[in-house]
Amino acid sequence: MPFTIDGVVPWGRTMAEYCGMFDLGERDLRGRIIGCGDGPASFNAEMSAQGYSVVSVDPLYGFSGEAIEKRVEETYDIIVEQLARNMDDFVWTYVPSLPALGERRMWAMRKFLDDFALGLREGRYLDASLPDLPFEDNSFDLALSSHFLFLYSEAFDLAFHVRALEEMLRVAPEARAFPLLQVGGAPSPHVEGVLDAFTARDFQARIEEVPYEFQRGGNRMLRLRRRPGP
Repeated sequence: MPFTIDGVVPWGRTMAEYCGMFDLGERDLRGRIIGCGDGPASFNAEMSAQGYSVVSVDPLYGFSGEAIEKRVEETYDIIVEQLARNMDDFVWTYVPSLPALGERRMWAMRKFLDDFALGLREGRYLDASLPDLPFEDNSFDLALSSHFLFLYSEAFDLAFHVRALEEMLRVAPEARAFPLLQVGGAPSPHVEGVLDAFTARDFQARIEEVPYEFQRGGNRMLRLRRRPGP
């Protein structure tokens, strides 16, 4: 769902935000990472510039850089207006103000756009989406879903979430999803069902608090991990 204008969903996020949202440490960063639904984030660009390995998949990447830039510009004022009407729904500690947030988001999207053509040529941005990823088993060490799974709980049912997370765990031994809130800020009704589905199949499945919170109450991620074999 690229460029949904509810809340802050379509805005680019930085590497620092990813590290906070997913509690990424240096060991995580040094592995092979796949980001599912990364959109116009600067995570891939910043990571790649530092020598880390990231592949981002999103249907957004089927559009040209010019088309993405145009849509970003078209939606910017709409998103700022929505945020201004709902200031109390967000925690203003990571960024001190709405103008500062806008500057940070636009910086991230510009960083993405500057890197997009090169990243396409290098295979770091792929037009693909959950629940079907075009990779072999165990192609990555860690799979991330930022602001896609759980956020659109009304559009995607529990079965979709389970299938998508199964696919993430096919291509990587560990999957993390953030946030666990729906659009509008209510807890996703699918979280417990996902935990039950994977716990019943002997995966490690738990909810963890993370050091990042912008949506009020949105400071938890889902961590799923395959248990080591014999």
